[in-house]
Amino acid sequence: MRYRTLGGTGIEVSTYCLGAMMFGSVGNPDHDECGRIVAEALEQGINLVDTADMYSSGESETIVGKALRGRRDDVVLATKVHFPMGQGRNRSGNSRRWITRAVEESLRRLDTDWIDLYQVHRPDEKTDIEETLGVLGDLVRAGKIRAFGCSTFPAEQIVESHHVAERRGLGRFRTEQPPYSLLARQIESAVLPVCQRYGMGVLVWSPLASGFLTGRYRKDRPVDLTSGRPALTPARFDPTLPGNAAKYDAVEQLSALAEELGRTLPELALAFTTAHPAVTSTIIGPRTVAQLRGLLTAADLALDDATLDRIDAIVPPGANLYPPDGVWRPPAIADPTLRRRPAHDRAAA
Repeated sequence: MRYRTLGGTGIEVSTYCLGAMMFGSVGNPDHDECGRIVAEALEQGINLVDTADMYSSGESETIVGKALRGRRDDVVLATKVHFPMGQGRNRSGNSRRWITRAVEESLRRLDTDWIDLYQVHRPDEKTDIEETLGVLGDLVRAGKIRAFGCSTFPAEQIVESHHVAERRGLGRFRTEQPPYSLLARQIESAVLPVCQRYGMGVLVWSPLASGFLTGRYRKDRPVDLTSGRPALTPARFDPTLPGNAAKYDAVEQLSALAEELGRTLPELALAFTTAHPAVTSTIIGPRTVAQLRGLLTAADLALDDATLDRIDAIVPPGANLYPPDGVWRPPAIADPTLRRRPAHDRAAA
């Protein structure tokens, strides 16, 4: 396992991060097996574990907390806040009111006195970034968190956060956690350069493109749209839809390249994300010990320039062959009313 410094924090983390999104009712409800996954990951040299309060409605954090008992000092523990937790108002978002409460609940579930990296899971259009940075800085000074970062923020909002931090004398985001894979390379155009400019660590998620780069979904094989990941998002996997043709074609070419290298498609996919100089660590989210072991076989693979050039020829730099979970849809794009004048204004014109 290789290690890199997490931005300017001075914290050394493994180039693979164990993601715990699949721990709990959404993925693997067996707490003991999830604990074995954590133990195996630590034995293989992974020292960074990432979860979130909303994963399985807090169950993931509880599982991680139990698995790290007696090992906490050796692990860099990261979690996230933003999405709704429970019923009622003011139980989500990036406000001081909610973050102050949410961090205490995460600390309790994780059974720890501190969180090494506390991340804002998504932007919050309703909350001033100054408000968010202010409360996160207070949590650092209180010793509840060691550093804080953002997740799936567009480049312009990352830049704005740093400008606000500088103007107001506030702590700044030290990390960003964006989606990145062989099929989703949009962050190369602005997000990754911005992170490099500000010395931020980068933890990338969905390196296997929500399962599309596992090797199970190929152009010449029928796809069962009633089970597994295809059942959750059939439109993403249905080979009869025109928008999926480019993905299936790219997978065929990438699979052939992996075979030439004597490696698997997942190994190529993971090696690709860690090859970018802006990336600190790639998050892998195994549901079983066997899946973890299969993913860790890529840890020794380093791609040379010739291989990276061939990948660029298959999927151009900065291109997205699919929108990762729709996350790159800010309100200005997703809401058509924000792009149109009111009807009476149009009539007057």
